[in-house]
Amino acid sequence: MSMMDKLKGMLKGHEDKASQGIDRAGDMVDEKTQGKYAQHVDTAQEKLKEQLGTTDRGQSEPPPQ
Repeated sequence: MSMMDKLKGMLKGHEDKASQGIDRAGDMVDEKTQGKYAQHVDTAQEKLKEQLGTTDRGQSEPPPQ
């Protein structure tokens, strides 16, 4: 079982909180770097949310067809 699978299992049912945490962490990095890496931080946030199966609204994405 991979690390991402373990994380997904732990976060099941708490996707909204995970999404909020990702957003907060990104905001903190932006604040500390004065927005110098904002584009990179945004990309990292999107990729992490994709990996965890969350969307910007904090809900699970439907499974691929």
